Amino acid sequence: MKKECIGDYVKLKGKIYPCTLSLTMDMVGGKWKAVILYHLKDGSKRYNKLRKEMTSVTEMTLSLQLKQLEKDGLVSRKVHGKKPPIKVVYSLTDFGKTLVPVLDAITDWGNQVVSEKGEFVKISESEVLS
Repeated sequence: MKKECIGDYVKLKGKIYPCTLSLTMDMVGGKWKAVILYHLKDGSKRYNKLRKEMTSVTEMTLSLQLKQLEKDGLVSRKVHGKKPPIKVVYSLTDFGKTLVPVLDAITDWGNQVVSEKGEFVKISESEVLS
């Protein structure tokens, strides 16, 4: 039996996956989901703060990914106030916080890879956006 999947298939919220690894990657995979979760691991943030920390993500992508993470129960969205300007704050749910050790391990692994095979560089914001 494969380590990543105890049964033949797994089902979550009506969706069937071939294994638990596939389920996990559906929830946190892609270019931005894990990055968003990483930026929220140390506490709640407003949308604009996340946007400033993640300069190369588009507003539409950030918004869509936050909605998906919220739908999957990893991120909570709290709206403060009833009249504009309203304050919207994002944070990890308790379920989302269970991913922090995984995010830290991925970060450590990435740092090791760059240290051994690449280099850390500084670039300007305009270079990131191009």
